[in-house]
Amino acid sequence: MGKLFESLKKATSEEDVKDIYIKFLKLKGYQKNLIDIQTKEIWFEAKVGKKNSTYAMFTQLLHYVQDAINRGEHLPAFLCVIDSVKAAIMETKIALPLLQDKSVKIKWGKSASDVTSEALETVSQYIGTHFVTFSIEHNEQEFLETVKNAISKGEILRTQITPDNLKQVFDKWVAMIGCEISNACEQDYVLLFYADIMNDGTVSTHENLSAELIHRNNKPAFLLNGKIYDLGNFDGYRKFWAIYDRPPKQSYRNYLLERRDCLKPYDERAFRGDFYTPLNIVDKAYDLLNRTLGNNWQKDYIVWDMCCGVGNLETKHSNPRNIYMSTLEQDDINIMNSTKTCVQAVRFQYDYLNDDIADDGTIDYSLTNKIPQSLQKAIADSKIGKKKILVLINPPYGEAMNADNTSMVKQQKNIKSDSKKNIAKTKFAINMNGYTSRELFVQFIMRVAKEIPNATLAIFSTMKYINAPNFEKFRDAWNAEYLDGFIFHSTEFDGVNGHFPIGFLIWKTKNYENIEKINITDISCEILNDNDLKSIGEHKFYNISSKYLLNNWIERPKIKKDYKEVVPLKNAIFPTSSTKDVRGNKMPLDAIGCMLCSGNDFEHKDKFTALYSSGFGSAGAYFVNRDNIEKTVIIFTIRKIVRYSWINDRDQFLIPKKELSEEFKNDCLVWTLFNGSNLTASADNLEWNGRKWSIVNHFIPFTEEEVGANDRFESDFMVQYMQGKKFSKEAQTVLDEGKKIWKKYFETDFNHKIRDTYKLNRADVGWYQIRFAIKDYNTLGENIPISFDDFEKAYDELTEKLRPQVYSYGFLKN
Repeated sequence: MGKLFESLKKATSEEDVKDIYIKFLKLKGYQKNLIDIQTKEIWFEAKVGKKNSTYAMFTQLLHYVQDAINRGEHLPAFLCVIDSVKAAIMETKIALPLLQDKSVKIKWGKSASDVTSEALETVSQYIGTHFVTFSIEHNEQEFLETVKNAISKGEILRTQITPDNLKQVFDKWVAMIGCEISNACEQDYVLLFYADIMNDGTVSTHENLSAELIHRNNKPAFLLNGKIYDLGNFDGYRKFWAIYDRPPKQSYRNYLLERRDCLKPYDERAFRGDFYTPLNIVDKAYDLLNRTLGNNWQKDYIVWDMCCGVGNLETKHSNPRNIYMSTLEQDDINIMNSTKTCVQAVRFQYDYLNDDIADDGTIDYSLTNKIPQSLQKAIADSKIGKKKILVLINPPYGEAMNADNTSMVKQQKNIKSDSKKNIAKTKFAINMNGYTSRELFVQFIMRVAKEIPNATLAIFSTMKYINAPNFEKFRDAWNAEYLDGFIFHSTEFDGVNGHFPIGFLIWKTKNYENIEKINITDISCEILNDNDLKSIGEHKFYNISSKYLLNNWIERPKIKKDYKEVVPLKNAIFPTSSTKDVRGNKMPLDAIGCMLCSGNDFEHKDKFTALYSSGFGSAGAYFVNRDNIEKTVIIFTIRKIVRYSWINDRDQFLIPKKELSEEFKNDCLVWTLFNGSNLTASADNLEWNGRKWSIVNHFIPFTEEEVGANDRFESDFMVQYMQGKKFSKEAQTVLDEGKKIWKKYFETDFNHKIRDTYKLNRADVGWYQIRFAIKDYNTLGENIPISFDDFEKAYDELTEKLRPQVYSYGFLKN
């Protein structure tokens, strides 16, 4: 929602409505008299609320225009009616013939605000649809631009459809037109949308589009796959095309067709691979191919892109007769035909993960006869060294049953809801073993390895196949020599969620039998920054056996015969809302807390690293006791202390390569105790599953006397654990400054709201409760604030001391 619409929702009077529109339209030289808002160029009639007739408001305005005509006064070029939810504008000259026709006697009524039903009927029939209507909620920007253009340029300009507003226009088209197309499926909306916008109302701008705008009985309709789709209602169609201009400018048309990908739901895009490769990225890829394969590679290599989409990855190729382009959807081929993309290339529809896969997993081209004979011969020649084949692809990267993907499928109920499940059920995947069969892009890699065993592979993909633990079996099976590559920020691809590196890597595959296995130990990639794609250095990705990963360093206590029932948490003092199949509701008798430690890379570290005083109600956690607390605080520190960036998103944490000093261990202990993700706390009367529960804080580094507590701490575990330990100057300063904060807490009289919010009903509160209670207390503005400045300075110094040791001890590769 836009700011104008949000402001209008708060309007309670006509004056409010007027003032809001004046502000957002930046009107100058206006008056507010009998005419609600009057400028030289435009007159406004304003109402509050949403149940106002557009025709009635125009009739009122035309009453004023009639008076002005009778007096020989100035007339504006435009008339505009506005209320809390909608607006409409028309040229005054539209109505002048009616008002100046002396043979037509309009009975206006006593005043403009009290026009007769006869006047309303006469005006309504005359002006008909000769005005442009806007929903402020959905067309705010278009309305503002239309009025400003009317004032500055003297005409009502329809909004152009451009690459910048394509998704926005599509969404509005679906709401105003698409949903009115009888019997159309949501999957067809994109094709129908392009048929509509790539037409001037009579003639299409492109031939061979999958859908076509036609007219039946002088009314618009659509033709798709031999079936006619009529509009159930034409009001939205009229209003939409009163706002937007069509067709788009010629310079935009082909690009808009190529950007069909961004109009599809995210999970469908990931499944089908509909992620447009930006041309600036394509330029970088071709530069790298030139450096790696030589300047004549476009002449020397046959290129096959088996997920070419609409072909933009090949548009930079200067020798299209050497290119084979296949794609899952025939609609992509139709668009390439319409835009005349790579017309000299061989283009064909082909489902690379299902077509020509026999039941035993072998590849048999006779099953579909889709692969051109010339490509079959090139593949055969490549196996005996007579041809060079480059597989150049930006494949789909959907993952079967990924938590994010399944949630997206649930949200997109009207699209193919089983698309993610089908990832692991492609004919090729059925014959693969292990986790990697769930990844679409890996399936592409493995079929290429089987089908063209000595191909050169240039592939866009995430980097997890290089270093993620779940891809270890894939790396053991795949044989390829790394040639070169670069990484760039994932947001270069429209609609991609998250911040992580996408790589363009070039490999020489070597998958013949009896060829020595090339073990990938590490690869170095050029980093292209996320502003202008300039090189800013290199980053290494390491292939390390899962037995060396940090999450395998710790002993995870198991629930044995003797245990205690506890409340499972979702945050420091908040029980999980689930009651069935909940983890963390049973705790070993010697446990003092629970460590959330899910995933082993930077992608997971910030969101999935925390300490709790009770069980955590989800996977990825383990219980903390005296035996494993030393390693727990080290793992906690290692996972939290190095800053995350999109570049290191896939980097893995490792078991240290040398013995750790006692000073380092103790520094990690203090750093953990005072970190923001230390969510250990205490509370009574937490409600869960029909019972009330208490949680005890075992992580207080001070005695009651040291901090002036008003009652006994139930546990002195941490004080006893820290006895005899020698702390560095930096760690001791953090302890000293932290103690001052703890003391301030017990000296402060918190109000009921703060006590209730943070469950301050016990003396053994945790660092989470202390810092947030003081933060809220400081915001009241009624008391002298409690400063964290000295503490934060000390904590920052300890952080700067510890951070380089993460690398020197080998927890991360440099």
